[in-house]
Parts: sequence; C-alpha cells; structure tokens
Amino acid sequence: MTTQVSREPFGTLDDGTRVDRWTLDAGPDALRVRVLTYGGIVQTVEAPDRDGARGQLALGFADLASYVAHGGSYFGALVGRYANRIAGASFTLDGRTRALTPNDGRHSLHGGPGGFSRVVWDARETDGGVELHRVSPDGEEGFPGALDVRVTYTLTDGGALRVVSCATADAPTVVNLTQHTYLNLGGDGSGAAAGHELRLAASRYTPVDDTGIPLPGAPAEVAGTRFDFRAPRAVAGAYDHNFALDGGVCAAPRTVAELYDPRSGRALELSTTEPGLQLYTAEHLDGTLTGTSGLPYGRAAGLALETQHFPDSPNRPDFPTTVLRPGERYRSETVYAFSARPGSAGHPLRARGGQRHPVRRRAGAAEKER
Repeated sequence: MTTQVSREPFGTLDDGTRVDRWTLDAGPDALRVRVLTYGGIVQTVEAPDRDGARGQLALGFADLASYVAHGGSYFGALVGRYANRIAGASFTLDGRTRALTPNDGRHSLHGGPGGFSRVVWDARETDGGVELHRVSPDGEEGFPGALDVRVTYTLTDGGALRVVSCATADAPTVVNLTQHTYLNLGGDGSGAAAGHELRLAASRYTPVDDTGIPLPGAPAEVAGTRFDFRAPRAVAGAYDHNFALDGGVCAAPRTVAELYDPRSGRALELSTTEPGLQLYTAEHLDGTLTGTSGLPYGRAAGLALETQHFPDSPNRPDFPTTVLRPGERYRSETVYAFSARPGSAGHPLRARGGQRHPVRRRAGAAEKER
C-alpha cells in the first residue's frame, strides 16, 4: 500500500494565519484521513463498511470558522499540554505550586482555554503521513518549561491510522497528550452511537466527583458495575470516565479496546502505550451543531476513546506519573485499526477466528466545555 499525501488551504484565522488541510489516502476502497494544522484536528476518517462503501466516521465541521467558534467540543483535536482535568487548576512540582488557567469551573481542562487544540501547528510531509510541530513556550496557560512537541499521523501498511506524540522540555513539567476524535462507525450524521458494542481491557476505573475529578483512593473494580466492558456490550448511558487499562504504561502498543457497529459492520481495534482511556459519550450535543455531513449532531452522536494518563495525575502521586524532566523524552503511541465484517460472521468481538476484512480490501447544541 502506498499512501498518497497532499496539502491544500483550509482557511485563514482572523489574525491572518493560514490553516492547511493534509489528506492521507490509502486508495479509493481503503482508509482516508484528513488532518488540519489548526489544533492538529482529525477532520475526517473514511473507511469502508461490510459492503465496501467508504463512509465518513469522525465528528467534525466543514469549515474553519466552526472549529474556532465551537472549540469546546474538541472535535478531532490534538489535546495538551495536559489532556483531561487538573483539580483546582494547580499542581505542585519540586516544591513549587504552579497556577494554571482555569476553563472548567475552577479546574483546568485539556490544557486550558489556549491549549494545543486552538493553535496552528507547523507541518511537513513524512513517509505515509504528516508531522506536526510546535514549541509551547514556558508559562503557556501556566505550565512550566518550554515544551518541544512533535506529533505524526501516518497510515500503516496494514491500513491503520498511527498517532505518535513525542516531547522534550527544558525544565521540569507535566505532559499528557491525547487525540480527541469522536467516532460513529455507522457514519457521520447517522444518529446516536449508543448502539455500538464496546470491549475494554480494563478491570478498574477511576470514580469521580460531580466535576470530573477522581475521588481519593485506588481505582475501583469494574466488576458488577456499569463500567464493566471486559466482555463486549452495547454502550448505554452517559460516560465521561477514565478506565485504568490492564498492563499500565507499555513500551509498545497493545490492544486495549474494540468497538463494533452492527449496522454497518465496521469495527475498530484500538492499541496504545498509555495506561488510561477516557470514554466520553458526548451527551452535551443537542442538535445545534452541524457536521461535515450537513446533518445535526444529536445526543451521543459519537464516542471518544481518549488514550492518555489519568486525570489529575499531577496532584495524585499514586497515579502513573506525568512528570517530564530535562534530558527525558515523552513518547505516546496509539493505533486505530479499522476493519469491516460480514453480517454472517457471528459476533466480531467474541469470535476472534471469524473472517476479517481490513479497510484496504477491494470490494464491489448548546455546547459546554468538556
């Protein structure tokens, strides 16, 4: 497979900064992904269904102005410096308390109001993809140290989207990046994704208070609760919770989640090096936002599977550390492998020996800060 990489203008911000759109295309019947230099946003993910028809699966907008106006939904965004929440918008590192910019009540969410999802990244073509780069200056949104960040989006030979984030710092700081794409395997604008069936390799999760901050104590067992996705089942109800993935931090990606849409036959196998995954069901969507399909996004129109470290880790020494020091290198990798399965193959997440069709096969809102 040869991935075709191209670039085109996507718009201009009010200050005159140009925004480009990069397209990674593995062929007419295979995976195609579009990435914006604004916010490192994955605008579209196109993959075939069980009949070979390629559909657009990622929630997003058709124009730059909509991304700027509705950034609080984080559609497709590259999130940092710190994905998820930091309680009280502050943390203490090496005896010094750092005050961050609050943007979720009194907490810091997804890097603050001027986080990575709202800046324009430098970009260059790489083998099979695009590399985004920026230096976050010392003190940006209150975070210490200058942080040099590179994120690559590539299509693999197997037809999967691979996201690798790397960073170095010139002073002790905290780092936690994620990709915030919402997916609906039935297709953008096809209705709620609540019928998707999900399996997670997570025997524990982090209970939270009513502001999304983890409660004191160790992650809780999922057994006997609605958080038990160890066997595949339909996603029902509201979720905005971190799951402690079995295996913790890993040097190489391992499979941690499988998502399946019975209507289209599309499936996603998600692999990561991260210790946590935030499941978010987009309950804030209410039909006031219109996606690339031209159709409104209603409640639970997509699911976000955000691979990351745990929320509020800078204030929780019992959680896997997010501290990065000079001379160290932050690295995170997540792989999204899409496939399609025939309706007669049995349950795709239970019958591992059934026929698999990777995406490269040939075939005939009132918005609130999240």
